[in-house]
Amino acid sequence: MRIGLMIGPERGRYRTKVERLQADARWAEGAGLDTVWIPQIPDEFDALTAAVLVGTETTRIEIGTAVVPVQPRHPIALAQQILSVQAVCEGRLSVGLGVSHHWVIDEMLGLPYERPVPTMRAYLDVLDQALSGPGTVDVENEYFRVHNPLDITDVTPTPILIAALGPLMLKLCGERADGTILWMADERAIGSHVVPNLTRAAAEAGRPAPRVVAGVPVCLCSDAEIDVAVARTNRILSEAEVSPNYQKLLEHGDARSVGDILIAGSESTIERRLGGFADAGVTDISVRVVPIGESREDLIASSKRTRELLASLVASS
Repeated sequence: MRIGLMIGPERGRYRTKVERLQADARWAEGAGLDTVWIPQIPDEFDALTAAVLVGTETTRIEIGTAVVPVQPRHPIALAQQILSVQAVCEGRLSVGLGVSHHWVIDEMLGLPYERPVPTMRAYLDVLDQALSGPGTVDVENEYFRVHNPLDITDVTPTPILIAALGPLMLKLCGERADGTILWMADERAIGSHVVPNLTRAAAEAGRPAPRVVAGVPVCLCSDAEIDVAVARTNRILSEAEVSPNYQKLLEHGDARSVGDILIAGSESTIERRLGGFADAGVTDISVRVVPIGESREDLIASSKRTRELLASLVASS
C-alpha cells in the first residue's frame, strides 16, 4: 500500500499559505512518501493551482487532487487546466474528480444538483478525448455539445480518479476511471462495498484493477490521549458528515463519525489499522495528520511525531 500525505487544508493566513504548502510537499518528497493529496475545500485554495505550486517545488512525488468538483467548470476549461498543470508537474499529476454535495453545488453555488452519475459520465465523455493528446474534441451528449481543438501538451496520460461512494458511481468509476478516492470510509465499508463493486465493474469492462485511495485521519499519541484525538478530529473534520452521500457510505461500515475512522494511538496500533485498510483492498492511503495539544508548539510537535512515523513506515516497506 502506497503512503501519501494530505496537504493544504489547514486554516491560516494566506500570506504564509503558499510557503507552508510547498514546505509540506518538500517534506513529503524528502521523507520518501509516494503522494501528496490536495483537497478542494469550498472556501479554500484551488486544488489545481496548489498542484502547480507543489509541482514546481518537487521532482519525484505524485501530486493528486482530492477532489475537484466538476459542476462549476465546463469540461473543456477543466481539461485545459488539467493539461496545463500536468505540463508543470511533468507527468506526475493525478486528478481526483467528484460531483461534490448538494450543500456545495446547490446551496452555495446555486447550480443544479441532479443526476450525479449521468453528470459525471457526460464530463468523462469530454475529458477522455481532451486528455488523450492534442487534437479536436468532438462530443455531443445530453449535457454538452463540444467541437473544440486542444493543443496544450502531449504529456499523457493523466490518471483520473473519481470520488465514488454509491454503487452506480462505483460502477461508472470501474468502467471509466483509474480508481476511486474516498473520504469517510472505514475498513469494512471499503472491503464489503467499495472494492467489490469497483473491481467487478472494472473486470467486466476489461480494465485493470483500479486504485483505491482512502483518506484517513491519523494521530500518533498515547492511549490516554486517544479520546482527545477523537474529539479534535470530530471538531475540525466533521463538516461533511451531514451529506447524504457520506451518510449512505457510513451505513456500509462500522464508523458513524470521522472520529471513528481516525487511526490514533501507538506506533503498533497505527501500523495494525493501516494493515487493515490494506487488507480491505486499499492501494493508497492519504493521511490527514491530526495534531493534538494545548499550544501551537504542542500541535507542531504532535504533527512532527506522526509525520516521522509515516516516514519510518515508508522506509521500512
